[in-house]
Amino acid sequence: MKRLLTGFMFLYAVSATAQTYQPTWESLDKRPTPTWYTDAKFGIFIHWGVYSVPGWSSKGQYAEWYQNGLQGGDTARQRFHKEKFGNRTYYDLANDFKAELFKPDEWAKLFEQSGAKYIVLTSKHHDGFTLWPSKEADRDWGFKWNAVDVGPKRDLIADLFTAVRKTSVHAGMYFSLYEWFNPLWKKDKAKFATDHVWPQMKDLINNYQPDVFWTDGDWEAADSVWKSKEFLTWLYNESPVKNKIIVNDRWGAGLRFKHGGIYTPEYQPDLDFEDHAWEESRGMGYSYGYNREEDAWDYNSTQSLVLQLVDKVSRGGNFLLDIGPDEHGKIPPIMQERLLQIGDWLKINGEAIYNTTRWKIHSQWSAGNREYKNRSGDMLLKITIDPDPGYAVKEVFYTYNSNTNSLYAIFPRYPSDQKLVLKDIQSCSRHSDQFFIHRQKTQLAAKR
Repeated sequence: MKRLLTGFMFLYAVSATAQTYQPTWESLDKRPTPTWYTDAKFGIFIHWGVYSVPGWSSKGQYAEWYQNGLQGGDTARQRFHKEKFGNRTYYDLANDFKAELFKPDEWAKLFEQSGAKYIVLTSKHHDGFTLWPSKEADRDWGFKWNAVDVGPKRDLIADLFTAVRKTSVHAGMYFSLYEWFNPLWKKDKAKFATDHVWPQMKDLINNYQPDVFWTDGDWEAADSVWKSKEFLTWLYNESPVKNKIIVNDRWGAGLRFKHGGIYTPEYQPDLDFEDHAWEESRGMGYSYGYNREEDAWDYNSTQSLVLQLVDKVSRGGNFLLDIGPDEHGKIPPIMQERLLQIGDWLKINGEAIYNTTRWKIHSQWSAGNREYKNRSGDMLLKITIDPDPGYAVKEVFYTYNSNTNSLYAIFPRYPSDQKLVLKDIQSCSRHSDQFFIHRQKTQLAAKR
């Protein structure tokens, strides 16, 4: 990738301001997105829990949904489980979730070297197992179901947050509202929300003070059941993180892309939200949780991941790239390598990513057909450097930094004839005579 630079145009950057919010979506949706997040652009999702012990699903499925498939009739998972674990239940596997090789300071160093500006750790996924000592988890499940009393025998959230906060990276967490097989959830959803979920959320906010609170599992009940508006009112008005916290849009059935905080597409690269903060999440392969079934060729190349970052940033979004550590607490080497290589690219080209906003034109297309019928494989590579015959490519991505009055043009491949025509720049610029070029110093890794 190469880059170009010019300066013009002014863009106002909003910041969170003090005001009292009411428990209505009309009021809550007016809260500005804190600027630390809109400037950050790149974050790391971390799916880690009891599901990391089997660490398996068929290709093209989420390994963190192992328990759901195991108890819900997925014959492939049932066969795998029987062969590997015999008659042991999913709950028995918590004893094998040792995290004995977990070194939080090394994780934090890797995250910082990757160029990521924030992390989102799964505090609790849909299986209900908590990475912190939750009394609600133990009480409502009827047995020890947290990482301090079983398995690692340590507060994994506290350990990682302590390490990350020694760096420049913001510490955040994911939290599942519902739990597939929790007895209280199955018996009384309203009571589950008030007696189980609310205390857990307040526990996490008050004791760990995350910069990101990324909810999920919302679709099984309306926001009125979760009492989401009431919780967000407390979060924005009274909590210790009221001025810095980022939340998403997963607060009740039917609310995604409509209400809450940032919008969160998931493996939906074509979605675009011009007037609202958003981030797309995805795994390096397909699964979020570690999946031993995935091979090296199932992982996106560094080149593809950088292009995905650039594409989202050019359209005003963030990129939340997932990693799945194993049950021992090791981040698979291929994931470490990808993060380090992304970091190498950002060390040189980060000024075109961080602190930028969407420009009037977010990308420039070549001539050709843009309507790809065959969408198999890596579409970002197809629409940038490896098009099908007769099809167009995105030749240039644009980002803009209002603080430095600079426009950046990032192009996926350097033209073989050393010539690049930037279309429509003059019509969009009041100061086209200020345009100048900066050459990138290093090339991306070779494509797959």
